[in-house]
Amino acid sequence: MMSTVSKAFVTGPKNYNKFINITSRYYGAQAAAKVQKKESKETNKKETKSFVMNIFRGQVQTDQVFPFPSPLSQDQLDTLKMLVDPVDKFFTEVNDPVKNDDTSDIEEKVKQGLWELGAFSMQVPEEFGGLNCNNTQYGRLVEVVGKHDLGVGIMLGSHQSIGFKGILLVGTPEQKAKYLPRVSNGEYAAFALTEPSCGSDAGAVKSRAIKSADGTHYILNGSKIWISNGGIADIFTVFAQVPMKDPETGEIKDKVTAFIVERGFGGLTNGPPERKMGIKCSNTAEVYFDNVKIPAENVLGGEGQGFKVAMNILNNGRFGMAGALSGTMIACAKKAVEHATTRVQFGKTINEFGGVQEKIARMAMLQYVTQSLMYMISGNMDSGSQDYHLEAAISKVFASESAWWVCDESIQILGGMGFMKDTGVERVMRDLRIFRIFEGTNDILRLFVALTGIQYAGSHLKELQKAFKNPAANLGLIFGEAAKRATKAVGLSTPPNFSHLVHPNLAESAGLVGKSVENYGQTIEAVLIKYGKGIVEEQFILNRLAQAAIDTYTSVVVLSRASRAANLNLPTAEHEILMAQAWCQEAASRTAYNLKVAKSEKYTDLFKKYKKISQNVCENGGINPADTPLGF
Repeated sequence: MMSTVSKAFVTGPKNYNKFINITSRYYGAQAAAKVQKKESKETNKKETKSFVMNIFRGQVQTDQVFPFPSPLSQDQLDTLKMLVDPVDKFFTEVNDPVKNDDTSDIEEKVKQGLWELGAFSMQVPEEFGGLNCNNTQYGRLVEVVGKHDLGVGIMLGSHQSIGFKGILLVGTPEQKAKYLPRVSNGEYAAFALTEPSCGSDAGAVKSRAIKSADGTHYILNGSKIWISNGGIADIFTVFAQVPMKDPETGEIKDKVTAFIVERGFGGLTNGPPERKMGIKCSNTAEVYFDNVKIPAENVLGGEGQGFKVAMNILNNGRFGMAGALSGTMIACAKKAVEHATTRVQFGKTINEFGGVQEKIARMAMLQYVTQSLMYMISGNMDSGSQDYHLEAAISKVFASESAWWVCDESIQILGGMGFMKDTGVERVMRDLRIFRIFEGTNDILRLFVALTGIQYAGSHLKELQKAFKNPAANLGLIFGEAAKRATKAVGLSTPPNFSHLVHPNLAESAGLVGKSVENYGQTIEAVLIKYGKGIVEEQFILNRLAQAAIDTYTSVVVLSRASRAANLNLPTAEHEILMAQAWCQEAASRTAYNLKVAKSEKYTDLFKKYKKISQNVCENGGINPADTPLGF
């Protein structure tokens, strides 16, 4: 047994450092992996509390999922209640989403009203003129905005969720004192990262900032595209390459650095507003930098730390997207249900038909999961967690895809009415499409989840490889792993169990999730042994692993929330338990399938067919319209 186990680990990744270097080529699984490379040793020593990270090792870490967070004090709850109603009333009575969409603009009275409500400075401390909301309060308010107008929501989010968020997170006391009062009192902010040659590949940034000889300032040149608030912002968080001397080699290398840039510095201009499919009323424009002089004290987060700053900002704000889209789903489902319960066909209202019932049930579940993700992650963040990056990425992917599905099926239930502009759902559909693209495309975020988790699992593999080099000093570790694998091989092992943490009515569902986690760890080990460092190129497999992670994490989140409802005897408890049970049953089936696909030779052959079909089409320049049975 010893030799078999030893051989299994030795045939894993041959050089873990090379493995990490390759993962650094991907952003999200690119820039994020590059940043996390430096942090991985520390992370592996302390053992992360991230639920998602741990399932890559087949382990259940429940610290951040049970019990369901309740991070608000009574004072914070009371404050939030006082804010929610005025914001909801404002969007109902003052803002006009149809007019915003038609004119591709937001009326000045709406903007001014939002400034007066404090909607642009929800998380800014009171001393700087903000509402001092924590993440949970912010998420609830964003949910209200998402229910009414995603275009306005983008203007608000681009300003505070990413625009000046870096100043809040890593700004110096002087930077906070100078800029936070301004972004809380009428000056718009924007986040400027994307360039023509740099979308998901943040390493391809071409904008450059050259430091002056006396070190007092930088001269910035370059351009950015698709910048939300780009045409109206006064204060920008800008990312540019800065030539820096490598302390080890003495070579001059470009490193991305973040800057706080004011329009008033001069040399900063923008193009006309972009014409977009949706979120038309939000300003999106190209931004140009022509010899912009930036004071040295406006470096944000340290010279050469731009990747880290960007990832910190994006990771910190992603949960808000789940909040906004939870609100959107509530609004779409409401219109569908109102129609389904009044529309009579074949002698009964259409909500009595099974096909419609399945749609409505799934709408409810997807909204419940999305909202639960937002409160779980924001609650963890408010409790001081630093291990939420994969969970936040999952919340963005899940929310954006679920909201699209809910909106689409709402239109289906509404029938022809849903296709008409006056019903309002077609506008929501156009607004929703961008959410799967910006702030990290869902495709890249799936790679981020899969590769970051595999990196964590691979470090464990590396630890065992080292142990076999000096077995006398590591017998406990070696025999422990050998025993684990022996019991798995003969079917004696038991899946990770957290049934004691859920309500008794959810114990069976918890068992399904435990089985998924066990299967997940075994699958990761199998693909690491099979592919080694080459796993980073196996995107067909990585996507299935990511989807299995999404299904497993969302399952444990709803189990936690539904258990809370049942334990507190909330009026919604029975309904929440039903949704959690149904979700876990479906998710476990999808997970079992995706993990089977990830390690099956049969599906590896199928992936090769996909690859070849794609190559044929690309070589042809597209699908040939003449390829018909008629031959022309």
